[in-house]
Amino acid sequence: MVPISLALIAVLLWFNFNSVVDTLLAMSVIPMAIFGGVLGLLITGTPFSVSAAIGFIALFGIAVMDGIIILSQYNQLIEEGVERTLAVIRTGELQLRPVLMTCVVAGVGLLPAALSEGIGSQVQKPLAVVVVTGMMLAPLVILVTLPVLISYFSRRSAPR
Repeated sequence: MVPISLALIAVLLWFNFNSVVDTLLAMSVIPMAIFGGVLGLLITGTPFSVSAAIGFIALFGIAVMDGIIILSQYNQLIEEGVERTLAVIRTGELQLRPVLMTCVVAGVGLLPAALSEGIGSQVQKPLAVVVVTGMMLAPLVILVTLPVLISYFSRRSAPR
């Protein structure tokens, strides 16, 4: 299911941006989110399961959504005629709060499930651990790495 969800995310991103480069840029946040989820499973000693796989799918969705927020803001600034470097910096300034809020809410919302030890925790804990730890690293990649990738690879330029 994970590869299928990645393919569906790619198709939906392509329909949204109508650009292969923007699609790949939006999906570039997924590897760091995966790293955070795997790190969380290793640290907690939680085995990979169907529940953890569903957590990864949720993590992909949240991370890509934040990537869309960043890319859409950048594209809007470029269309308004803002110079590329200034557009990257301004995008980070404008979207810092929405990206952090998304990541914090997802992480804090599932924190009780990630720390639970009671009845039923075997099912919910892997999902929660993946999302919580993935959301700890996601802001770093979304707010630092993605703008750098945009500045290097985005082909958009201000209209003349």
